[in-house]
Amino acid sequence: MVRLVPALMLFVFWLPAGHGQNEAFLNYINRYKDLAIREMERAGIPASIKLAQALLESNAGQSYLARKANNHFGIKCGSDWKGKKVWRKDDDFDEQGRLRESCFRAYKRAEDSYIAHSEFLRDPRKEHRYGFLFRLDPYDYRRWARGLKRAGYATGANYDRKLIQIIETYELYRFDRLSSDDLIVDRDDRRLEPIAGLDIRLVNDARVVFAKAGDTPQSIALATGEKLKCILKYNDHQWEPADSLEENTRVFLQPKRNAFRGKKKWHYVKPGETMLFISQLYGVKLKKLYRRNLMPEGSEPAVGERIKLRGFKVSASDRPKLRTRKEPPVPFPVEDE
Repeated sequence: MVRLVPALMLFVFWLPAGHGQNEAFLNYINRYKDLAIREMERAGIPASIKLAQALLESNAGQSYLARKANNHFGIKCGSDWKGKKVWRKDDDFDEQGRLRESCFRAYKRAEDSYIAHSEFLRDPRKEHRYGFLFRLDPYDYRRWARGLKRAGYATGANYDRKLIQIIETYELYRFDRLSSDDLIVDRDDRRLEPIAGLDIRLVNDARVVFAKAGDTPQSIALATGEKLKCILKYNDHQWEPADSLEENTRVFLQPKRNAFRGKKKWHYVKPGETMLFISQLYGVKLKKLYRRNLMPEGSEPAVGERIKLRGFKVSASDRPKLRTRKEPPVPFPVEDE
């Protein structure tokens, strides 16, 4: 059976309460954060949790297993492992009670270790042990950390508190609200540079022009220097280039995000609101909203239904009821909701 190295054996380096940030930890985070975010999308394990576990159990990549075997989570061989192996004394004893060497997996790349860690936690054979974790709020890293301890992931008495301390010391929770799309988009440092005559703000960490009455997508493109075809795409091709926009129409200057990064998890539909309206209001991609809520593209939710803005897809029982008749659209509010 595959087992992880008890975390108690791996606390070579630790941050005492109130300790500042460690350079080795910062370098590790910068190197592996993109991989943790991609794995979060694929497997559903919060990037903050995965990075904190890797930092803790590999001593920020400085442990023997990480350096010699690309094994950042201390995964043992198990009876079904056919790949390369390394042997280290850990917590296995022989019949005479003497510590003996344990078999650990060796990987070609660190990425393989990150994937193996995901598959370990979501292995159907371990659903009774770890399955409940994937039903937790994906942004609640504290419950995830406590859940790992409760599930017996590691023997360390303070394992959950140490994960939480790492996450909060290095603000790893910020990665839980990112996606693989953001790995490139967030490198745009222009952010809120002022442009004369334009009201530019951030909505869900994306740059948006709040139009004046009579502005057009074309005039906004000329004023901002953004490509017109990109502006039309970012806003779901809802306008023609010369369309006259109403006051406070939101015109995104970069792609909307895959999920809402604020605290709000649900939006309750009011009369006249459409999925496009909700997409523009929260800065969440329209296709992602449809998929997260198990709705056919082009359909509209009934008044009073709730639309999930972040996290995993809704269950079939939580799927919003669909609207059966058309309602007049509502204007955007003057202030952000």
